[in-house]
Amino acid sequence: MKRLLFIIALLSVTFANAQVYTGKGDNKLFIAANMQDNATGINLTYDLGLGPNISVGLSGTYSLGVSSSLDAFDPSFGDRFDLKGRFNANLGEVINIDPNFDLYPGLNLGLKNFGGHLGMRYFFSEGFGLAVEALFPIAKYKNNLNPAEKLHNQFNVNLGAVFNL
Repeated sequence: MKRLLFIIALLSVTFANAQVYTGKGDNKLFIAANMQDNATGINLTYDLGLGPNISVGLSGTYSLGVSSSLDAFDPSFGDRFDLKGRFNANLGEVINIDPNFDLYPGLNLGLKNFGGHLGMRYFFSEGFGLAVEALFPIAKYKNNLNPAEKLHNQFNVNLGAVFNL
C-alpha cells in the first residue's frame, strides 16, 4: 500500500510540472490518426506560439485507407494529400481548468478547403500529451469529378500524441 501511495505521489508531482501552452516561442508537434467517413489516414501538425494566446502552424494530412465507395475514382497522391496553414486561439490559461489542459479553436486554410477546428490537449509530463481535434470545412473545394472533394470536404477527427519541442 505504501508503494502505491508513493507512486501516485510521484506521478502527481510529475503532472504538476507540465504546461500545455507557454506563449511566444512555444513549439508543438502533433502526430495523429485522421478519421473521416470516406478515408482514414495520418496527420502531422506543427504549431508555433506567437503570443500569450495565439499560435500559427502547418498541418499535413494523407489519406491511407480510402472507402470502397471511392474505388472507382482511384485517388492519386495529390488527391489524398492536403496541406493547411492554421491559426489557433489557445484558451487553456484563459479558462483555467487545469495547467495541463489547453482548448484551442482555430481556422485553417488548405489546398483543398477553408475550415475551422476545435482541439484539446492534455499534457502528462513536460514533453508528452494527448490531443484530439475536430475539423470541419467552411468553404469547400468544388469538383465533382475529383475524389479530393469527397476526401477533404467533410467533418473529420484527429486523435493522437502531442510533443513539446
